[in-house]
Amino acid sequence: MTLNPVPDAPDSDPTRPTALARRLRREILTGVLPPGSPIKERDHAERLGVSRTPLREAVRVLAQEGLVTLRPLRSPVVADPGLAEVLDEIAVLRRLELFGGELACAHATADEIAHIARLAEAVARDHATGDRLDVFDLDMEMHRAIVAAGHNPALARTHGEYLARLWRIRFLSASTRTDAERVLHDHRGMIEALVARDPARMLAHIDSHFDGLTRNVATHFRTEDRERPDDTAEDGP
Repeated sequence: MTLNPVPDAPDSDPTRPTALARRLRREILTGVLPPGSPIKERDHAERLGVSRTPLREAVRVLAQEGLVTLRPLRSPVVADPGLAEVLDEIAVLRRLELFGGELACAHATADEIAHIARLAEAVARDHATGDRLDVFDLDMEMHRAIVAAGHNPALARTHGEYLARLWRIRFLSASTRTDAERVLHDHRGMIEALVARDPARMLAHIDSHFDGLTRNVATHFRTEDRERPDDTAEDGP
């Protein structure tokens, strides 16, 4: 089964599973539905004005993306992975993108390189003033397009699965990062490497990108830990 971590194209019917998944995905990514919160079928179906069947299908899509955790005989919950689990998955994603970048330098077509360059330009244009989630979607689509340009379907499929699983934490860490210029510099370097068919340069920029991601994710978890209420504190009078 092929996963598509990129939010679906607009759907004219807001009650369809794809449209419901897109809406719930956005609510999860922006914190409207925080980690650990239950997705109660009846409550959310009423809130969204839909029947339970398409909602159930939408939740399954989000579970495949790693945004939701399914539980037997209990309501699904918004996924809340720990730092160690996230770093393990980032390490795998790094290797997948390094391999994909190397293959893309060898096999990407001129049209594919032009498409990737347009995505990078859109991210650079909108990163400061555009909708945060829309810009993030473009950023992740650029990474997906680079791996796809390697023309290895098995790699692209596996990369898509890991990209989806890390969707939320990458969005949250990107929302608070202060190294946007370095990120955009790496994007430009990746495009230049593709044009020059220079795998060494591509790998250097991908490594730099993931070094920054690892730092941002660690910072996000430290901040989250500081802001989490102390459950052991005694209640006041």
